[in-house]
Amino acid sequence: MKLKKVLKATVLGAAAAGILAACGGSSETKGGISPQKMADALHMVMASDRTVYTKLIVNRLVKEDKVIKASEHWKDDKALVLPAQMFRYGAEMVSEKGADFNYSLLSLWPVNKQNSPKTDVEKTGLKYIADNPGKNYYSEETLGDTKYFTAIYADTGVAPACISCHNEHKDSPRTDFKLGDVMGGVVIRIPVDS
Repeated sequence: MKLKKVLKATVLGAAAAGILAACGGSSETKGGISPQKMADALHMVMASDRTVYTKLIVNRLVKEDKVIKASEHWKDDKALVLPAQMFRYGAEMVSEKGADFNYSLLSLWPVNKQNSPKTDVEKTGLKYIADNPGKNYYSEETLGDTKYFTAIYADTGVAPACISCHNEHKDSPRTDFKLGDVMGGVVIRIPVDS
């Protein structure tokens, strides 16, 4: 058990040092890294992984090579996990491992209603990134007894598989997405001192 804690601390420490270095800081920086720089760095990793999975795996195997389909019912259909599901499973695993931040993928036009914005910051931020392409939204909010720095980043349609899945889904409230359109947003919350 003790070894697991040491390994976890080592892995998390190495990841944090990498993120700090990417942000231009170091683990010895007095006062630490700002929540915005941390959120920006986390998003860079998340967006890169999501784009790689979508373009190189899902789009290639589903749209180009046509060897398998992607499905929200991937277990029953023996299909690929959808990019949004892959993202959610990652967020759940990060939460289970006790990370001191959380993230989600939300949309003003969710196929799955559980991915609708719930807080005022989520609603305002998702509208802002949809109306201001290329810009991020930053705010603070208190949920329960915890104050958070909340960052919202545009999630765009990066491959034809994204567009067709959303436009053709029976539960989709919007069916006119094009490549590059903002389809939703990545919400990252980092707890901050009051």
